[in-house]
Order: sequence, then C-alpha cells, then structure tokens
Amino acid sequence: MATATASRSKAAVGKTQPRGDQIKTFQWQGTDKRGKKMKGETMGKNENLVKAELRRQGINPTKVGERKLGMFSKSGKVSPGEIAIFARQLATMMQSGVPMVQAIDIIGSGSKNGAMVELLADIKTNIEGGTTLNEALAKHPVQFDELFCNLVRAGEQAGVLDTVLDTVATYKENMEALKSKIKKALYYPASVIAVAVIVSAILLMFVVPQFEAVFANFGAELPAFTQMIVAASKFMIAYWWLALIIVVGSIVALMQAFKRSQKFAHFVDRMMLKLPVIGQILHQSAIARFARTLALTFKSGVPLVEALETVGGATGSVVYSDATRLIKEDVSVGYPLNIAMRQVNLFPNMVVQMTAIGEEAGALDTMLFKVAEFYEAEVNNAVDSLSSLLEPFIMVIIGGLVGGMVVGMYLPIFKLGSVI
Repeated sequence: MATATASRSKAAVGKTQPRGDQIKTFQWQGTDKRGKKMKGETMGKNENLVKAELRRQGINPTKVGERKLGMFSKSGKVSPGEIAIFARQLATMMQSGVPMVQAIDIIGSGSKNGAMVELLADIKTNIEGGTTLNEALAKHPVQFDELFCNLVRAGEQAGVLDTVLDTVATYKENMEALKSKIKKALYYPASVIAVAVIVSAILLMFVVPQFEAVFANFGAELPAFTQMIVAASKFMIAYWWLALIIVVGSIVALMQAFKRSQKFAHFVDRMMLKLPVIGQILHQSAIARFARTLALTFKSGVPLVEALETVGGATGSVVYSDATRLIKEDVSVGYPLNIAMRQVNLFPNMVVQMTAIGEEAGALDTMLFKVAEFYEAEVNNAVDSLSSLLEPFIMVIIGGLVGGMVVGMYLPIFKLGSVI
C-alpha cells in the first residue's frame, strides 16, 4: 500500500513538475550600484530566480512581477510571420557576434506574444541543456517544419548557421507573401458570392413576404417563377435554422473530409487546379514554391534526394506533393531531375528545360531560383488582374441570385391589367 502511495506521489510530482519549470517573462524595476533607476524584462522560472539573476548583474530589484499581456496582445498561437522574423533577428544577432542563447533571450524579451515567449524560452532551455539548435527546433514541429530543421542542421554542420538563417528568413518571407497573394485570389470571389447569398436570404425572409401580401389582395394567380420564389421565402422563414445547419454542417464536413481522406483531398485539389482563372494561379504558385524550396535546400548543402523529401509539403498542393514523391523515387534510382520532372507531366517545358540546363552547368540552385522568381511574378500579375477577369463571372452570379428574385417579384405586375 505504501509503495502504491509513493508511486502515485511520484506520478503527481512528475505531472506538476513541468508547470513549475515553465519559463515566464518578468518585468522589473530596480537601481544600479550608483542608485540610478532602471527597468526592463527578463525571462525566468520564478520571481526569486529573476531577483537573484538581477543581483548577480549588480542591480538591486525593487519590484518584480510577471508580465501580463494587454487586451489587444496576441497569445495562444505563433504565426509563420513571427517565425520568419525570429529567423531574421537570430541571423542578424549571430552575424553581429551575439551568442545564440543570449540572442534568443533578447528576441523572447521583445515579443508581445505569450505563446512566442514560451516557445523561445523552451528552445533556449534545450540549447542550454546541450542540444543543437535544429534538435531544439525539431521539438516544435508545428512552428518549425521539417524543411526549416533540415536547413538549420545543414547550416550547423557547415558552420554557416547565420547565413542559412538569413536565407531561411528570406525564404519564409517570400512564401508568406505568395500565400497572401493566393488567399487574396481565393477570398475575393468567395466573399462576393457569400455576400450575394446573404443578400438573397435577406430578400427571401423580409422583402418577398411584403410583395406576397400585396399580390394576395388582387386575387390573381401568380406566375410559376414567382410561386417558386414565394415557396422559397416561406421555407426560409419557417426553417432558416435548418438551412443554417445544412450550410455550416456541409462546410465542416467538407473540411474534415479534406483533412482525413487523401482521396477526397486529391479530388478537390485536382478540381481547383482545373478552374479557369484560379487554377492557373494555383499551378503557378505550386511551381514557384517547388522551385524556391528545392533551390534553397540544395544550395544549403542538403542532398537532392533528401531535399525532395521536404519539398512536397511546401508546394501547398496535394497533386504536386504526390508528384514530388514520384520525382524523388526516380531520382533516387539514378534518373536526372529534369527527366523525373517531365515524367509527372505537371511542369511546363520551360521549367524542365531550365532544370536540365542547371544540371548540366552545375548551377541547379541558380536556375531554380530564376524559375521561382519568374512564376512568383506571374502569380503577382495574375492576382492583380484577377478582379477584372472575374467581374463577368461575379456579375452572372449576382444577377442570377438577386436579379432573378427581383424579376420574379415584378412579373405579376404585368398581369394586373387583366385583373383590374
């Protein structure tokens, strides 16, 4: 019995221990040896340890307290943009001669995101414990993907970590800019159609019933199209909650199916790539991501086959990810990269030819960077002109939904003459 109690006590201690060891950010005020007032922020496990560290630095702390996030401060999630800023700041400080641990401490102290502060504190603790930077980053796969960790590992092995981090920061910034362009391309038509649907629902629930009451006083039979709109209005008024459940449920179901079913995700991805305007932008962005990611990893010293393992996930497309896996299999058995790319039948001839030239000249990374720059420029131009390209399509949608109901409500007016 005593043994079981002791075991439970140890288990309880093991569960609560990490919470006690959690690194936090403390704000402090104090005076130096000359009596000059000072204030700042320091990361530590608790107030006593922070006070001891301040005294060791010759500061007499008068007030120490855990930093609280403001009402508008971000917390709970670390964005890819913050990871790019972290890589840039760490590279800059290391190039300036600041030790890695101290640089991470400084970056954490300057962050207003509580989740980012905790993330950097854990990385710092791991490095102080003897792990390498890439091993510390690999413990947080959500924030630092396999590509990021592989590049950092290559930089550490080659002794050029600061240069690699600077390159990774540039890569992250370019990828985020490209993602922003793609989201803009997708959100514009989706938002317009959503507004059209909302306006249609408002007309059905509040405007159409008023017309119906007017038409009922004339005693004339309504046209079939008008009767359809009136029936839809009655359904929306009586079962609006059911329509809302169906819409929200369908969206959630599709999202879950996309995450859990590879076949469904592959189907949706292929359909998106076949869309008239959006599909071309998605094709170009996937090629740009493929080329830039492969160029960066190859330039950093990662072997080509190993680099291809991480490239697929960076393309943002299930179709291109599967194609990258096939390319890797062909390259691993001895095929040149350009031949393997041609076999998947996804890459334009220009991309394949530039890859072949790069392989022959021993400048594969340079040629791939040029491919990435070309297709990123194509994406930027396509997104900038997207609004004018989609205007006819959007007008048809809006006209079909809103204009159709307006026409349906005015059709009975043409029959008023025969009734009067």
